[in-house]
Amino acid sequence: MKTGRIGTFTVALASVIMAIFSLRVWLLPTKETPTTFVSQLENSFEPVTHIPDFSAINDVVEKKRAFFDFLRPIIAQQNAIISTERDFIIEILALVENDEAIPQSQLLQLEQLFAKYQYAARTVDTKTLRSLLKRVDIVPESMVMIQAANESGWGNSRFAKEGFNFFGEWCFSDGCGLVPSSRGAGKNHEVKVFESVDASVSSYMRNLNSHAAYNLFRSIRADLRAQELEPSADQLIYGLVNYSERQEAYIDELLDMLRHNSKYLEKVDA
Repeated sequence: MKTGRIGTFTVALASVIMAIFSLRVWLLPTKETPTTFVSQLENSFEPVTHIPDFSAINDVVEKKRAFFDFLRPIIAQQNAIISTERDFIIEILALVENDEAIPQSQLLQLEQLFAKYQYAARTVDTKTLRSLLKRVDIVPESMVMIQAANESGWGNSRFAKEGFNFFGEWCFSDGCGLVPSSRGAGKNHEVKVFESVDASVSSYMRNLNSHAAYNLFRSIRADLRAQELEPSADQLIYGLVNYSERQEAYIDELLDMLRHNSKYLEKVDA
């Protein structure tokens, strides 16, 4: 079972992204405010706006494989973007540790990443960069797919079909999303609507990587990194205790799904 390790496909994808970015920067005329690679990376792919009818697949094994195979390349793309961002921060950290000046263009890129991952930094130093690295890290593929299966009913929920929302993310302004039919009296939350499946996966990963509710998730991952261990789904799922009001019961359910679906999570080579 894959547990978050960046595979050959993802590494190659990240390399292509950086090549595209480098070429664009070289070809673009000088502007007062240069386009940052953060926005370029996020717009490097054709958005996925069609969801297969998983309910039409009668064979359970085939349905599960179809669901995971549908999400796998989208997750790989988003993790490749995060990996590219992480490599950039590591390069900046090396400059700071060697007391070298950070080029203005790179400072602009860095500011975008601080904003994207909701980290307020007054200065750029080793402390702030290491704190940012704790947020800018991949999410194990198998964990993403299991949580998507859980939250979207294997892609059959109304929110997945109508709003490309595979992770049950909420919003709190009137008209921002779809109103749950089971929303209790006095509640004002809605379920977010996204423009594509890619946007849903990206938002979910950014949520785990920035929201205060998932500090434990990020701490577990950072501790594993410090031990030079690859973060895995079965370890990081414990950091999702605040994702659901069910808390420990929700964790147990995800772990059970992870165990029972391990053989379907592996990519089957043609």
